[in-house]
Amino acid sequence: MHVLVTGGSSGIGAATALAYARAGWQVMITYNTGADRAAEVVRRIEAEGGRGAAVHLDLEDHATIGPAAAQAGPVDALVANAVRWGGVQPGGMAFEEVPAAEWSAAMHANVVGNALLAGAVLPEMRRKEWGRIVFVSSGIGEEGVPGPGPYGTAKMALHGMARALAWEAGRDGILVNVAVAGLTVTGVRPFPQQVLDQIAARTPSRRLSTAEDMAALIVFLGSEANRNLTGEIIRDGSNAARSAHTA
Repeated sequence: MHVLVTGGSSGIGAATALAYARAGWQVMITYNTGADRAAEVVRRIEAEGGRGAAVHLDLEDHATIGPAAAQAGPVDALVANAVRWGGVQPGGMAFEEVPAAEWSAAMHANVVGNALLAGAVLPEMRRKEWGRIVFVSSGIGEEGVPGPGPYGTAKMALHGMARALAWEAGRDGILVNVAVAGLTVTGVRPFPQQVLDQIAARTPSRRLSTAEDMAALIVFLGSEANRNLTGEIIRDGSNAARSAHTA
């Protein structure tokens, strides 16, 4: 079985690539600027006896999508994890100050780019009458925070894309779902421990998810273990911190 994991050079993407490899899958990861980090993930996969490779893909540059998918070959599962974060930080500017170019760039990369990527792997999945697609989203899309409107809006668009594609491709044995990450401990974007502890206290399990926790969810959705779950938005445990009654 072959899987393509975009944004696989660090964080949730890297953990997902390693989890698939440990389950016996052949893994292709993509990177944009983190070529050295991607090579290290591939090295770790191979050190554990797995098979991995890396290819460049930039969601903002649509011309890179087809070649990356072609180099990955016929894949059985796609994990669309790569993202354009954008330049608008929480509290960085008022909503009305966000330039049109930032909105356009977020949609161009995170929505259109992922649609083109899914379209690139679908023909082979249809031919085999089997496939799994997992879009990785964020709790920011549902809950929002001051500032990054384009990012959250683009993530929510993936929810609609997954629902549409689940109906359109389901007859061909292709299951499509969204895995929604809450605040996840990855080491990529460090937060003060006091902040992490406060948020963890508002979850039922009293802990935040790790990249490995998210990887386990993604591998379930994007593997044979998922028999008929499709068109669903699955939120990991860290998202429970949004519930007012847990405060």
